[in-house]
Amino acid sequence: MSTAPKAARRLFVAGTDTEIGKTHVACALLRAARQRGHRVAAIKPIAAGAEATPAGLRNEDALALLAAARGLPTGTPIPAAEYDEVNPYCFAAPVSPHIAAAEAGVEVDLSRIQDLAREVAAKNDWLVVEGAGGWRAPLSLEASMADLAKALGDPVLLVVGVRLGCLNHAVLTADAIRRSGLPLLGWVANHIDPQMLRVADNLAMLERLLGSAPLGVFPYERSDGGRSTAGLQAFDRLAAVMEQVPNTR
Repeated sequence: MSTAPKAARRLFVAGTDTEIGKTHVACALLRAARQRGHRVAAIKPIAAGAEATPAGLRNEDALALLAAARGLPTGTPIPAAEYDEVNPYCFAAPVSPHIAAAEAGVEVDLSRIQDLAREVAAKNDWLVVEGAGGWRAPLSLEASMADLAKALGDPVLLVVGVRLGCLNHAVLTADAIRRSGLPLLGWVANHIDPQMLRVADNLAMLERLLGSAPLGVFPYERSDGGRSTAGLQAFDRLAAVMEQVPNTR
């Protein structure tokens, strides 16, 4: 008797702010999943800040996610159709998504992103969706990144950018995620300020305030070895947590 294929594991990577390392963490998880033998894919639904190329606008984060998911060298040319599957909404100006979309005369269609996520997930074991900016970053006058996450319905991994102010940002974001009704899988710490004082004390307080130990801690020094080790540890812990989260898809 044949059995139905196991549904892909899906997660939404959110952050405490912009420029706190969501892409760095997502890429490390994708590489780790590949190393563990999984078929993986990533989507950066909305990206603001892109370079004009002969093939169209290209966002640096989306390209990094695609390379990590497919095991491609950095700088590999990507056909337009393949890029659009990773980053369906790409805007040139490095501004808030709602401003970039309005200036481009584009309305972000959440149902289009939902359909894309289903199609991509059906071909893979894991799908990592990376948000843009913080949890409540606006996509339009009415919708925010939180609305996109709720439309997708995926459990959330919170990336905490470890710098001064991260305690407040992390608690507020975690509370908002929980209020949305989406499962909060846990959090990872990503060091982004090499001058930050009392890092260990801040990590201990984050663990207390967020109610769980970090699934991973990514150091500021990002050598290939250190990045790989942190990514594998975070992925293995994340995979174990995901086994306890009902997959309704």
